[in-house]
Amino acid sequence: MAVVVVESPAKAKTINKYLGSDYTVLASFGHVRDLPPKDGSVDPEHDFEMKWEVASDSKKHIKAITDALKDDDTLILATDPDREGEAISWHLQEALEKKLKGKNVSRVTFNAITKTAILEAMKHPRDVDAPLVEAYLARRALDYLVGFNLSPVLWRKLPGAKSAGRVQSVCLRLIVEREMEIEAFKPREYWTVKVILTTPRGQEYEARLSVLGGKKLEKYDLENETAAEMAVQAITSRDLTVTSVEAKPANRNPYPPFMTSTLQQEASRKFGFGARATMSAAQRLYEAGHITYMRTDGIDMAPEAVMQARDAIKVKFGDSYVPKSPRMYKNKAKNAQEAHECIRPTDMSKSPDKLKLSDDQWKLYDLIWKRTIASQMEAARFERTTVLVGSGDEQVELRATGSVVVFDGFLKVYDQGRDDDEGEDSNRLPQIHEGEEAKKGDITPEQHFTQPPPRYTEATLVKRMEELGIGRPSTYASIVTTIQDRGYVRKDKNRLMPEDTGRLVTAFLSNYFKRYVEYDFTADLEDQLDDISAGDRDYKEVLKRFWRDFSAALEETSELRISEVLDKIDEVLSPHLYPPRPDGSDPRICPLCGSGKLHLKTARSGGAFIGCGNYPECRFTRPLSAPDGDDEVQALDGKVLGYDEDQAITLRVGRFGPYVQKGEPTEDVPKPPRASLPKGWKPEEIDLEKALLLLSLPREIGPHPEDGELVEAGIGRYGPYVKKGRIYANLPEVDEVFTIGMNRAVEVIAQKAAKGGRGAAAKPLKELGEHPEGGPIAVMPGRYGPYVKWGKINATLPKELEPESVTLEDALPLIEAKAAKKGGTKKKAAPKKTAAKKPAAKKPAAKKTAAKKPAAKKPAAKKTATKKTDEE
Repeated sequence: MAVVVVESPAKAKTINKYLGSDYTVLASFGHVRDLPPKDGSVDPEHDFEMKWEVASDSKKHIKAITDALKDDDTLILATDPDREGEAISWHLQEALEKKLKGKNVSRVTFNAITKTAILEAMKHPRDVDAPLVEAYLARRALDYLVGFNLSPVLWRKLPGAKSAGRVQSVCLRLIVEREMEIEAFKPREYWTVKVILTTPRGQEYEARLSVLGGKKLEKYDLENETAAEMAVQAITSRDLTVTSVEAKPANRNPYPPFMTSTLQQEASRKFGFGARATMSAAQRLYEAGHITYMRTDGIDMAPEAVMQARDAIKVKFGDSYVPKSPRMYKNKAKNAQEAHECIRPTDMSKSPDKLKLSDDQWKLYDLIWKRTIASQMEAARFERTTVLVGSGDEQVELRATGSVVVFDGFLKVYDQGRDDDEGEDSNRLPQIHEGEEAKKGDITPEQHFTQPPPRYTEATLVKRMEELGIGRPSTYASIVTTIQDRGYVRKDKNRLMPEDTGRLVTAFLSNYFKRYVEYDFTADLEDQLDDISAGDRDYKEVLKRFWRDFSAALEETSELRISEVLDKIDEVLSPHLYPPRPDGSDPRICPLCGSGKLHLKTARSGGAFIGCGNYPECRFTRPLSAPDGDDEVQALDGKVLGYDEDQAITLRVGRFGPYVQKGEPTEDVPKPPRASLPKGWKPEEIDLEKALLLLSLPREIGPHPEDGELVEAGIGRYGPYVKKGRIYANLPEVDEVFTIGMNRAVEVIAQKAAKGGRGAAAKPLKELGEHPEGGPIAVMPGRYGPYVKWGKINATLPKELEPESVTLEDALPLIEAKAAKKGGTKKKAAPKKTAAKKPAAKKPAAKKTAAKKPAAKKPAAKKTATKKTDEE
């Protein structure tokens, strides 16, 4: 039997179905080799030699392939049809080099996991594409050289920074610069006037003032309320007549089918999916044979798919929705290597209602199916109407616009979501005739202020990166995820906001490595990689040019002192760090001592803060991002609230917020009693009574009536709580901590225990059965989400897996990966079973060893991929 190798066990299972018993289909679980994460893995001194290492998890997969080849002379590499897939095939060839002597090795690719596509691909074997592999090697070397040389500079010169990456840092710059635009934005006031008009037939419609004093109004002409009121008077004092009614036909053509970036954008708009979640669901749909390959820059569609779509439209919606000729979409990709077909269903007749999928996968398939079908439908037809209403002296004119859908066309199936203010006028107007009277109703002046540019969502960030030519389809998800995982960016209400560390890193790189975070430079490097994959450029030459300049930039920073770096960043970020004060005073003067100058400082634990230059005489500090009125709060630092047992009770303000303290540090008591102010308690309203209440926590309520164990109330990291042993139950209000009685406490604790709270024996969400080596496996509820439990092994469920849909087959690879990560073996972690039961559990595996072995290591492939993309 010929041995076919693909990336994942899910893909292997689907393909094995189509190829039958003449083939053995095995999974490589992603890359079998990678660059060790240490110095010297890429050696610029020896022609950029790259030292590859077979991952420990991959050795068993290579052995499975080697064993299978003992009985067969043919190896078919059937990994994904892109640059990364080509690289995986190349790595397999290299790792198996000694075992492949005298064997037939070929490479096949297919854009969809369907029987037709796979059997057709088997008829056209080829060699591994050298230019594609070289493009991969160049990208890998570049990302390594940047990541492993620039990150240590950050660690040394900028305490608290974690890493830098070739594309990751440019993406971070986009977010930071957008935030700085928002902070620097000065809103401008302007007014508009809208009028409700009535036709002689009693139908109302809305119009806006467009001409005043015979002059067309510009946006800021009505700059204040006085000007707006004068406009209202001008309208009120005049009779109005319809002077013009103009109706024009208009068409809206459908959107092209999805490619990677547009799929990520639309899934974010419509479902709030992050780029990673979208690609994970798409990967599963592809491996199950439901959609074509999901990493693509292409928007063209195979002719047979176009005809399938047209047939499906005709059956479902009728002939009027099928255009006379098929719609053709021009591919945007600069390079054919990732210019595959669009992302579409493999079978257009399979509407979403015919498939049983997990929630996220169903939503994504439904979106892909609708977009694909809509892309081949008739245009939507509208009638856009503009009505002008004016006074006889031509001093005042109002404008009303609207549109009516004459034929819905593709909109019957699908309309694209919009980012921010991309909406269009869809008002419907009544029947209006030129020359008729327009009776005035309510006249309403409205105040407006110009708005700053919106923060990026993952959708708009991917869109902007695509516009700038930064990154490629296979990298968008990992780039956006990495800057969040590094703590440089946080997501708030689906908007991306830079953390202080992200600002510092961007400021550092923009000043000392400016060229390498420039958008044009990064985009040009992407184009050079595309040229390599097309065979038009030598990859070693690209690496040499890059390293020559980059190493020189590294050398220039070697003598930099941390104080120099902080002074420079302090200067660059000054508008953010020291915003203007309401009273007009110098924002850099310390609000506590009144004489010291505020500076950017670093903490021993890493990170940075703002501190007074008169330290240690003045100990004023605050976080980098100070909230409004923060300086006034800081001025309360050290305020004496009163005395208790002859010790001063003071209000303090630290880097982590305000707190109360009893006494001062001494040799005997280096850390005096302290208590943070709970959320909602204003520092200026804290008095001695409230301070003593806080310092008295946790408060003893008494022994539990059932077992006598002490019940307490307090305020913790996650807010107010009541506690018994290891069971913590949240309280809705802070004040209840000081008033809650035993009856209420017992009730709250019992409710938490019933839900499986911390310290309570949680009930399984689903029991999956016995592990092959003994012991039950179950899906459990957890504080950070559901997980699979086997003995002492707890493996978190991926977001795309619903707890109710998890099977034993899904759970085993997760458990094995978790056990491997802990450095132990399954037998050590699991409860032991009798020897009699072991053969029964393993018996089915013996029949299908090839399929079993790969299936037990799925997460390991994800780990390898993460290591690769972190350096983007």
